[in-house]
Amino acid sequence: MTEHPTSHERRQPSAARPTAPADPRGALLRTPEPPAQSATGLPAQGRPAEDPASPGIIGMPAPDDQVPTGTQVPTGSPAPTGIRAAATGTPAASGTPAGSQGPPAPSGGHGPTGAPAGSGSEHSQPSAAEPDPHRPRPAPETIPAQSGAEAPAVQGGKERRTGQGLAPGAPMPMRRDGDRLRFVGAATRRIARGIDLDEIVMGLCRATVPTFSDAILVYLRDPLPVGDERPTGPVVLRLRRTDRIPEDRDTEGFLLPALQPEPDVGITAELCTVRPGGALNEVLRGVRPVFADAPAARAALPELIGDDLTVPGGQRAILAPLRGRRRVIGAALFLRRPDRPAFEADDLLVAAQLATHSALGIDKAVLYGREAYIADELQRTMLPETLPRPTGVRLASRYLPAAETARVGGDWYDAIPLPGSRVALVVGDVMGHSMTSAAIMGQLRTTAQTLAGLDLPPQEVLHHLDEQAQRLGTDRMATCLYAVYDPVAHRITIANAGHPPPVLLHLGGRAEVLRVPPGAPIGVGGVDFEAVELDAPAGATLLLYTDGLVESRLRDVWTGIEQLREKLAATAQLTGADHPPPLEALCDEVLDMLGPGDRDDDIALLAARFDGIAPSDVALWHLEPEDAAPGRARRLARKALSRWDLEELTDSVELLVSEVVTNAVRYATKPVSLRLLRTDVLRCEVGDDVPQLPRLRQARATDEGGRGLYLVNKLARRWGATRLSTGKVVWFELNHG
Repeated sequence: MTEHPTSHERRQPSAARPTAPADPRGALLRTPEPPAQSATGLPAQGRPAEDPASPGIIGMPAPDDQVPTGTQVPTGSPAPTGIRAAATGTPAASGTPAGSQGPPAPSGGHGPTGAPAGSGSEHSQPSAAEPDPHRPRPAPETIPAQSGAEAPAVQGGKERRTGQGLAPGAPMPMRRDGDRLRFVGAATRRIARGIDLDEIVMGLCRATVPTFSDAILVYLRDPLPVGDERPTGPVVLRLRRTDRIPEDRDTEGFLLPALQPEPDVGITAELCTVRPGGALNEVLRGVRPVFADAPAARAALPELIGDDLTVPGGQRAILAPLRGRRRVIGAALFLRRPDRPAFEADDLLVAAQLATHSALGIDKAVLYGREAYIADELQRTMLPETLPRPTGVRLASRYLPAAETARVGGDWYDAIPLPGSRVALVVGDVMGHSMTSAAIMGQLRTTAQTLAGLDLPPQEVLHHLDEQAQRLGTDRMATCLYAVYDPVAHRITIANAGHPPPVLLHLGGRAEVLRVPPGAPIGVGGVDFEAVELDAPAGATLLLYTDGLVESRLRDVWTGIEQLREKLAATAQLTGADHPPPLEALCDEVLDMLGPGDRDDDIALLAARFDGIAPSDVALWHLEPEDAAPGRARRLARKALSRWDLEELTDSVELLVSEVVTNAVRYATKPVSLRLLRTDVLRCEVGDDVPQLPRLRQARATDEGGRGLYLVNKLARRWGATRLSTGKVVWFELNHG
């Protein structure tokens, strides 16, 4: 709320002058005035003495916009608030110093008795002898006119009337409407600075204690409604935060000693159920703040704070409902100790302003929190929750958003198991930071998983991703790197679409940037992608990443790639030439290279440690699709198990191999492949040229077949079938000692 000084009100022509003096600032924070009386029924107004150097209201420092007094007050209209003068001749509050008499009024003005000496018309012009045409600043209505010797004032930290010093932390009494306006403006600015729920509530507490109240309790609905949703069930208020002036002396029977010194300790779990039709419900529905001594508040406060606690008597407590955009979302209770001045009628308007600003801020904070939660959940669901554990490779990953205020981005990574114990490694980056970028990322990631399931070459996968991006829109751009690792052949095939090149860390500690054709980004259209096949020795580590790791405002991308290569080489030296660094620790070391200004973009990181499968642990045969193929497959499997000292699995392997090979040769037209892999488990793979995938079904008692997959499902650790571009592969795994 911005304060607009209104003391220097310009004189208007008689035809345009309002019929009643108006104070825009006082109208905002002034109690309703009594109905206007006739001109004949008004008491005579005394004219204040003309003293340009007068300090304004006695006991209060003159503000910067204070003007000399002495302006004529028109008659025939309600007197301005705060200008009180009795007909008996009591001097009106003016700028005359305490204990002194002002200069005599000039002729034609008002005399000491307040009787008008000249024309009393409300449209009369000021006399030519008046040096200043401005009206005097009216005093608050709550401060009656007093003589200078009796005016309450604060000088030197003491009250002039009592001569006693103010208690430590005591709020300065707000004696004028301008004081309240300045306080409301400062308080609302402090509340508006908060961006989340806790900051806004804390801003309300810190702004009001001790300036406006000695203590405050803030209750909010639990749970808080979000947007247009309509809560179901009873309304429950939870004590969200309290604040107060530290208490040094005994005040038993008052609410404040029950509060903890720390606002968030001990009592934040208190709940209050608002009963339909109850007193608290009626006060909340009324929206307007009320004093604690009001009939509605007297019945509502025990329901809110409990019967064991009490509040100060009289007008020393204000209960203010907090209304958001659509509904009441809580309540605030402002308290003053019995030894402090009570609240005034104008303070209800102050409490209403504070409650309104706080409630609207809380509404916006809840909406912002919900949007951030949705964005964060969207981002996390687009990324894999856990990485697979394919044969012959170990994986680790990291993802970091650009900042807390920009959680949603288009970076993603993935690891997709492929037939033949291979694995596809994918990392990509959709341009932009928004919900749209995250949605496009999710669609591209789903497309990549589908294409990987078809066992397409890496360059074909990127080509189809490019077509998908063009279907999503003309401005949907992304970079992507797609790699397929074969642990049996110890080779890796990589295709790139405008993405930073991967870095390969060898077992000896040498780190190299792989030379992969960069290609054009996805979404450009009309370009070809090229794939390269490289060696992937056992013990090496491949690092895939997005540009947020190596590029920022402080460095270009190639400088960052060189720093990454040096970081990997230095980390590998710590564990020696024969032992690669632990994969998780390596990822953490890589992220440590980021500086304070290097978090301009999201970061996705995928690390793959190539263990491979030794040739001695692989057995491969090709069988002709004939009736003798199942028997030959059983004999070959038995010999391989004997060579690997796995005779305990012979019976199970022979039975399952016989069933799977029988199903393959029944429909195949080309040779059937049989491969056994010995790793931490025994894996058997049978491939044929028939694209139809087998499905598990319950065979009837009269069926001669249909029980092969049922046996596989019962005896195998796990099994599956994957469609290839040339047919399919059916596989199963068995545990061994």
